[in-house]
Amino acid sequence: MVQQRRDPEQRPSPEALLEAARREESASGKLKIFVGAAPGVGKTYEMLQSAHARRKAGVDVVVGFVETHGRAETEALVRGLEVIPRKKFDYRGQIVEEMDLDAVIARRPKIALVDELAHTNAAGSRHPKRYLDVEELLSHGIDVYTAVNIQHIESLNDVVAQITHVRVRETVPDSVFDRADAIELIDLTPDDLIQRLREGKVYVPKQAERALEHYFSPGNLTALRELALRRTADRVDEQLLNHMQANAIAGPWAAGERILVCVSEDPRAAGLVRYTKRLADRLHAPFTAISIETRRSLQLSDEQRDRLADTLRLAESLGAEALTIPAVGRRIADDVINFAQGNNVTQIVIGKSTRSRWFEMTRGSVVHDLVRRAGNISVHVIPGDELAEEGVPNTAVQTAARSEPFNPLPYLKALGIVLLGLGAAELIQPRFGIENVDLVLLTAVVAVAVRYGLWPSLLATVAASLSYNFFFLPPIYTFTITDPTNVAAFVLFMVVAMIVSNVAARVRTQADTAIGRIRTTEQLYAFSRKLAGTATLDDVLWASAYQIALMLKVRVVLLLPEDGLLTVKSGYPPEDQLDQADLAAANWAWSNDRPAGRGSDTLPGAKRLFLPMRTGRGPIGVIGIDNDRTGPLLTPDQRRLLDALVDQGALAIERVLLVEDMDRVKRTVESERLRSALLTSISHDLKTPLASVLGAASTMRDLAGALSDTEKRDLLATVIDESERLNRFIANLLDMTKLESGAIVPNTALHDLGEIVGSALRRASKILTAHKVELVLAADLPMLELDAVLFEQVLFNLLDNAAKYSPSETTIAIKSRRERDQVVLDIADEGAGIPPDELESVFDKFYRVQKGDHVRPGTGLGLAISRGFVEAMHGSISAANRSDRSGAVLTIRLPVPAQTKALDTAA
Repeated sequence: MVQQRRDPEQRPSPEALLEAARREESASGKLKIFVGAAPGVGKTYEMLQSAHARRKAGVDVVVGFVETHGRAETEALVRGLEVIPRKKFDYRGQIVEEMDLDAVIARRPKIALVDELAHTNAAGSRHPKRYLDVEELLSHGIDVYTAVNIQHIESLNDVVAQITHVRVRETVPDSVFDRADAIELIDLTPDDLIQRLREGKVYVPKQAERALEHYFSPGNLTALRELALRRTADRVDEQLLNHMQANAIAGPWAAGERILVCVSEDPRAAGLVRYTKRLADRLHAPFTAISIETRRSLQLSDEQRDRLADTLRLAESLGAEALTIPAVGRRIADDVINFAQGNNVTQIVIGKSTRSRWFEMTRGSVVHDLVRRAGNISVHVIPGDELAEEGVPNTAVQTAARSEPFNPLPYLKALGIVLLGLGAAELIQPRFGIENVDLVLLTAVVAVAVRYGLWPSLLATVAASLSYNFFFLPPIYTFTITDPTNVAAFVLFMVVAMIVSNVAARVRTQADTAIGRIRTTEQLYAFSRKLAGTATLDDVLWASAYQIALMLKVRVVLLLPEDGLLTVKSGYPPEDQLDQADLAAANWAWSNDRPAGRGSDTLPGAKRLFLPMRTGRGPIGVIGIDNDRTGPLLTPDQRRLLDALVDQGALAIERVLLVEDMDRVKRTVESERLRSALLTSISHDLKTPLASVLGAASTMRDLAGALSDTEKRDLLATVIDESERLNRFIANLLDMTKLESGAIVPNTALHDLGEIVGSALRRASKILTAHKVELVLAADLPMLELDAVLFEQVLFNLLDNAAKYSPSETTIAIKSRRERDQVVLDIADEGAGIPPDELESVFDKFYRVQKGDHVRPGTGLGLAISRGFVEAMHGSISAANRSDRSGAVLTIRLPVPAQTKALDTAA
């Protein structure tokens, strides 16, 4: 057994420990995914075999949903396990079976088998996708075994479509795949899979023949197999890295290649990044670019800072993870090695130093230290000649120099602090002696270094040294030193003072830098939280413009494309306007995805600087900034801060736009569904009465002489009945149109409920001729505030619906009662009732419960119109099934008017 090598000085990663603790303490179940390159490789078979093995070990295993596809060997494995009965749904006239999620949760097994993770559930299911069912099972502490093909992983959808020329519509988010506790790859060679296909073990013969001609070609299967192997390897590699970090195991474990490139402000660093990208592509490995930030980094020129930032941006654009790491160890090589071991890096790329031999002997060499300390990590030292031809990324935007005007006040304060220290030394010298005087002066030097930085502390060092010599070393009040031991004391004091001031100034600089970073990080975090809480595009744009203007002290405009033209959408201050030069620069920046305007290489005469706002999907807008100063707008640090702010704003804008696109797609789908239902209704339901009218009329015309009077009356009755039916259909369509447009406003007044019910019964007498009507109205009902015409139509629609769905010679009951401040009216039939999961759906437009051939057709609008009318009169309507016998009952609840309640109270 290989012994895990632990570094005694290396502590476990806090993030990895927190993740491990979260998984251990979580009450959720464990997810195991069986992954295959294509259908037929044996994912379901292997899943069932694993389930049988766990069952033999005493684990409670049930089948939530397994699709056998008619394969005998798979069906034999299913028969040996407990199967939860499936839930049935009526979908477009066909019975569809889905997993009964509630039954599985109620059963609470240890492991549930749920096949076809990417499956789309039938309409009426709790969740639209099966992976959401799996997540709910996991949340109830149930372990899940599931299976999925690699083409269903969301991030690989486009790649699979390019390979197979088939777009897979059912996908699973990568987050579901990445959260799996275990992944098992079921692999089969293309030849073996094609042989299984030909033997009919995957599809039926005709379907198998078509699949062999298109999807299941050897080339396609080989490419899909590689995708499955790589995606699974990536997930396993991530799990390995988490294990090493959580257990403080020093790497590398070369299970997979990871490359690290070290970049600096050197002009050749860009070529080094490009070399690493080519190496990573050859090895099919991820790579990371890091820059170690030392005290020297704070002294870089603006040009060097820009170059380093551009090199890191180049690495990100090439697919690397770019990081800036503060120095912790005494040597840069130590920080690089610690990062490499902590992240399982197997290869390090660094450029060859161009410094002199003397410099390396006195200051050390990062390259030599790295090679000596690398251990099992390979180090690539790339000579400068190989990188010389590779250009440095151009900075398309000029940055302003950091203007720090000379301020004499800190130097004067430094001299003042030394003077105070000198006074204190004069006071203690007679009592404590000269031995303690130097400590007082050193304290003054340290105070200056901590408060005012390096250069004032150096001045304080010189002043303290001269004061020490002049006032305390004999002969005093001269700069002459006669005793050699005093010369040594003076020199030692000066050296110690300079070292202490230098160290204290370095600590102050690092503290100031850390405070600045914390402040910036807090502002960025607050900005990201603000963006996360915004739901509309206007709010996101305003928040982005305001935050950028606040943090960078500039004026901001945000432009987004609208109908093919770039349009100003927001700005701060909001009254800013763009002139023609600014618009030209903004459009150029949008069209070319490059900066334009003030301080850039393109259209520098514009008042503002315009930068494209990008996400992973490409540019989504343009931001323009300006201020009242002349010259470049931003310092290098401000430019990096602007990039971070713009990236967050762009992601938030993209999120809102995606939500709006999804809403538009939903509305389009709903409109198409309604249009299709309406066309179906017009083409079928309205055509039927027209055909009856046309048939009866043509018969009377062509056979008038041969028809008896009774036959003529029957034909005329048919024409009248079907015309009335046609009129009702058209009236329903018109009423629904008025409801959706808001054109119906009830003309309410106090009415007696019994009168309206009687009027509706008289109007519906023809459609109720085959039924008995039982009318029971309470005697003490108050007057109700109703629109008599609309409420009569509601009752007519409910009676028509009851007559349709109940057999002839059955009873339709109309009963009313009073419940506190409401009057309740029930209309009950003796039909088959309404399926429980459709009690609310019956009020949807164009929705019709499945019915037999004896039921008269309709538009599916009657109940939807009734609900709209009742709610317009401040009432409610609901559907239920009768408890005393079969049949449905539709209940209307209407409020008792205030004036009626007052009359009741007075009475």
